[in-house]
Amino acid sequence: MAGKPKLHYTKGRGKMESIRWLLAAAGVEFEEEFIETKEDLEKLRNDGSLLFQQVPMVEIDGMKMVQTRAILSYIAAKYNLYGKDLKERAWIDMYVEGTTDLMGMIMYLPFQPADTKEKNLALIIERVTTRYFPVYEKALKDHGHDYLVGNKLSWADVHLLEAILMAEECKPDILSAFPLLQAFKGRTSNIPTIKKFLQPGSQRKPPADEKFVAIVRKIFNI
Repeated sequence: MAGKPKLHYTKGRGKMESIRWLLAAAGVEFEEEFIETKEDLEKLRNDGSLLFQQVPMVEIDGMKMVQTRAILSYIAAKYNLYGKDLKERAWIDMYVEGTTDLMGMIMYLPFQPADTKEKNLALIIERVTTRYFPVYEKALKDHGHDYLVGNKLSWADVHLLEAILMAEECKPDILSAFPLLQAFKGRTSNIPTIKKFLQPGSQRKPPADEKFVAIVRKIFNI
């Protein structure tokens, strides 16, 4: 039997967090090997483990997979979270790309200069409430099911819940104008595998603080 997937990344969210979420939602146990120094990263680069010299990297099914999108789509397909046909996959991809864009904005906020943070936070809140969340609210209304695509949990739902929780860290009442998303959050948070991941002590990572930002800057020379 193949071993557990092994995730290589820093001890924070970054681009690996969506991978952690998807594996957890699929009920897949995984191991983590943290990159804590510049030397840890160089070792991976020098031993040929990183196809494009970048992380995240996931060891799964005998592969050393890189590129976040490739890793996520492989996991989604492997664990039946990627729709039943090509059209459903297309919708899942579109929804995921939207939440990826949104989460990218939030992810980079702690790394921005202090004098621009307030402006960028305001932009995130504006984009969440006028560009992104209205789309998902309407999708749930028009679709008439508990999930975004088909009538079963998919990668798009897992990604959306992750994005909702990140947006709430920016503004706790950000869902106030989106009743269907509030209900969606309640439902998906209570799916047993996801509920477990949301408990204290899981492999879910906290938001980036100043200490973590400093470590990341040092490791990646940014």
